[in-house]
Amino acid sequence: MDEDLDRMSREELIAEARKLRQGIRVHRDSSGNELCWHHPALWGLLPDSQDPLPTVPAWPQFLRGCIRYRQSLDEQIPDAPRSDEEYRG
Repeated sequence: MDEDLDRMSREELIAEARKLRQGIRVHRDSSGNELCWHHPALWGLLPDSQDPLPTVPAWPQFLRGCIRYRQSLDEQIPDAPRSDEEYRG
């Protein structure tokens, strides 16, 4: 799957690493409501040219998952800043 790496020069590998690091940083630095979104730009950094459709949970299961995710943030980073800003997308 990653045979393309074997054909890259040192300079090409460094450029690829920088591109991937930047994509990871953009994803990592997501905050607020951005955390809730599907991030196809991150998957687009891969050389595989597939665009798989995600399996989307039904609303009750989705909302339970969102609540559990938000609870996990309280557990993992209890001192993180909080916001009461509404989503304005």
